Amino acid sequence: MENVLVTGGAGFIGSHVAEYLLNAGYNVVVLDDLSGGFEENVECLSATEKDSGKKRGATFVQGSILNYELVNALFAQYRFTYVYHLAAYAAEGLSHFIKRFNYQNNLTGSVNLIDAAVNYDAKCFVFTSSMAVYGSGQVPMSEDMLPAPEDSYGIAKAAVEQELKVSHDLFGLDYVIFRPHNVIGPRQNIGDRYRNVVGIFMNQLLKGEPMSVFGDGEQQRAFSFIDDIVSQIATAPTVSGAIGEVFNIGGDTPCTINELAALVAEAMGCENRVKHLEARHEVKLAFCSHDKVKKVFGDRPVTSLRDGIRMMAEWAKKHGARESKAFQGIEISKKLPPFWRRA
Repeated sequence: MENVLVTGGAGFIGSHVAEYLLNAGYNVVVLDDLSGGFEENVECLSATEKDSGKKRGATFVQGSILNYELVNALFAQYRFTYVYHLAAYAAEGLSHFIKRFNYQNNLTGSVNLIDAAVNYDAKCFVFTSSMAVYGSGQVPMSEDMLPAPEDSYGIAKAAVEQELKVSHDLFGLDYVIFRPHNVIGPRQNIGDRYRNVVGIFMNQLLKGEPMSVFGDGEQQRAFSFIDDIVSQIATAPTVSGAIGEVFNIGGDTPCTINELAALVAEAMGCENRVKHLEARHEVKLAFCSHDKVKKVFGDRPVTSLRDGIRMMAEWAKKHGARESKAFQGIEISKKLPPFWRRA
């Protein structure tokens, strides 16, 4: 049985990828520091072995990708065939104000994993990057466009992409890069006030609060349900034509944040109450082309935005609200949105 590593496997997308790999018959090791994920997301993962009928779960290791000694020890012990790197602090807007933290977690930590993958002969490194690498003024965003990130998070992701290309050319490390965007579904951390707008809206409604919208709410994004993207990430190392490529994955049809708020309120069975906050520095229009991923991975059923929000809302209502905490360790307070300053 082949061993695979899933970093960030206690988080939202990571736990779903780990679950898919377990069901595909891999021995899955999850590495997560629980800064944004939850151990319960790993505890609920299990697969039934065909021969014995026994239940088999993922091996959970609580730790950071910044701990290169731990990373190297895991690679030495398990000799991973594939590495799925989903650990990140993915808050584009906030990254302007936590630059050092951003680069440590999203760049230096990634380099620790790349080093170990090269040294211990991993066959393929699957990396979840971000549409933030594109910047603004390029819609629909396609993989052949020159990256022009406008926030520190996107800069870090673009740097890791380039590092993987260089590591392949010099050391022969195969890789596949995905740029997922605005993914929704069960297990998302709805208590994170800095990222994942659908989760933020649901958490606010569960607490009886209005939904917070920055600016006029006419920003456009395209959203996708978690089940629509997981198989592409998990199967990438074995798909012909995927190695050495970059793929956008996510929804095709953009909607405004105002339209999104109305759909979330409907799914939660709440009044559509919105509180408009001061506009922040962000890309106004952001949605991608998915022609390339469809060509390589094939067309797949797509969950409608209304259905995806409904399924996430059903989970959120059962789960309940999470406490929303202010980020501890802001490095630059100048121009920090007032809403983010509150404890």
